[in-house]
Amino acid sequence: MTDRSRPELDDTTVEALGKLSEALETVEQARGFLYAFHQLSGKADILLGESLESFREAGATALADDLERDLLGRNVVADRWTFQLVEDYDAGYWSTFRDFDARARDELAGGDRHVLEARMKQRERTPGHPRHEAGPALED
Repeated sequence: MTDRSRPELDDTTVEALGKLSEALETVEQARGFLYAFHQLSGKADILLGESLESFREAGATALADDLERDLLGRNVVADRWTFQLVEDYDAGYWSTFRDFDARARDELAGGDRHVLEARMKQRERTPGHPRHEAGPALED
């Protein structure tokens, strides 16, 4: 069994791994916001499309025609719909970030994740107190 807190690692290495892990968690949050942006933009486009018939029924056909021609289905940035932004982010920045995080963990901590947090848990637990157990340990 391996102690997830990796006592053999120096504090500086553990701190660096912790900062990298925190940075990756922030990237994961950004990715979630990007997905939300994608979904909300898509929903807005659907609602815009639904508004066109109402504008036409209200006699605002010129406005409906302009909205349909100039806004409905429009790229959010040049040459890109939102799903393409998500795909580009995933294929580039996000996957590269994850690869470096895995490399750092593999090279420095035997692949273990959250070594900094494991040390914090070890420091803050009350030995013998229910729900303060150290486990589970990792398999070698």
